[in-house]
Amino acid sequence: MSLATNQTEAVAAFDSRARLWLPADLRLTPEQFERVCAENPEAVLELAADGQLIAMTPTGGETGSRNGELILQLKLFTRSNRGWKVFDSSTGFRLPDGSVLSPDASLVSQQRWETLSTQERRSFVPLCPDLVVELASPSDEGPRGLTALRRKMAVYQANGARLGWLLLPDECAVEVWPASGEPQRLEQLEWLEAGSEFPGLRLELAEIWAG
Repeated sequence: MSLATNQTEAVAAFDSRARLWLPADLRLTPEQFERVCAENPEAVLELAADGQLIAMTPTGGETGSRNGELILQLKLFTRSNRGWKVFDSSTGFRLPDGSVLSPDASLVSQQRWETLSTQERRSFVPLCPDLVVELASPSDEGPRGLTALRRKMAVYQANGARLGWLLLPDECAVEVWPASGEPQRLEQLEWLEAGSEFPGLRLELAEIWAG
């Protein structure tokens, strides 16, 4: 499919060198999307199941700091629980429905990871993570806004995630998305427990809210 420039029908993504203009009706396969990302390494992009590009924006300082704390806590968990691997927001996962999404943080069981070939590990990971975590900024618009993140959580759930956490720092609340069914909202927690699916995993939320 041609990536012809058409500024009257375009959506914009950005890299460090120039603006990348793409037709609004452009639809890509996951393979084509991977090529676009390789040519534009500074662009922050995701791919919807229908092949539409989703242009993301960089996070603000508070969100970035909170995400750093989130990754730290998950990394500490994986160091004492060797059955898991943690991934940050730069990792793209190619889900069964054909979308390519990048959770703010995620866990994949070591057993599932080891079934992947070297090439699969080096490209967009062809599976849905076992645990996905998204960190909301409710004041944001577009793909990082709360409505868009809830849609992403539903996509993870439909593609096999065992557990999803949507963290809402401005409200000191969490939406817990189970493997199936409706999410549950929890408020004013000190610790967020993952339960039997992920023995020993819990987040100290005060540290994440503080950033």
